[in-house]
This record gives sequence, C-alpha cells and structure tokens, in this order.
Amino acid sequence: MNKSSNTDSEFWTLERCFIRELLNAATCPEVSLARTRVEPGVRTQLHSLSVLEWYVIEAGEGLMKVGDEPAYPVSAGDTVRIPVGTAQQITNTGTADLLFFCICVPRFTPDAYTALE
Repeated sequence: MNKSSNTDSEFWTLERCFIRELLNAATCPEVSLARTRVEPGVRTQLHSLSVLEWYVIEAGEGLMKVGDEPAYPVSAGDTVRIPVGTAQQITNTGTADLLFFCICVPRFTPDAYTALE
C-alpha cells in the first residue's frame, strides 16, 4: 500500500473554507482529491486555478459562479466542471455545512491558485 497524503485532518484556508486533502502527492502528479467544507453564509474567495477542476457536491446547498456565466444553485449530487484559468466562487446558501469534493487534473499545488479579490 502506498500512502499518498496526510488525510487525518482538515485545515482552514484563506479561501474561507476548510480543506481535507485525500490524495495529493508528488508521486501521483496526474490528479488530486480534496474534501471541502464551507460554513453556512460563507462565500469563498473569488479565484482561478491553473489546473482543470471539478466540484462534486456531497451535501448542503450553494450558489456556484463560474466565469462570466450567471451564478446558479448547486446541491447534493451536482457536479461542476471548472476550466483552467476560469474565475470561480461558491456561496453556502443553506443552514448546514456545504460539503464537496475537489478533483484537480493535474494535481493541485499552491502555485496553481490565483486570488482574484
């Protein structure tokens, strides 16, 4: 068995959400997987990534903004594709935590993140 990352705890980010990396290692550069938690009423920082990303909504409800398109509601079971270099932001519009998986191809590294606020 190859252990690919520390999956023991989540951490707070300046993006205004909590992240728990499930798969993110230099030994697996093709992809990364993280679980994100956004508290009720919180809007994440507007940002873009230099990698392709998907959000897979696990629980809760929110309002998703991708690029120049109008914001739209998301909830459990929805999947959002975010092209490379596209502005993105999600707002938790519910009363419980908004939980979603982030899949990045290739893997996410801190230099892939650009704050747009």
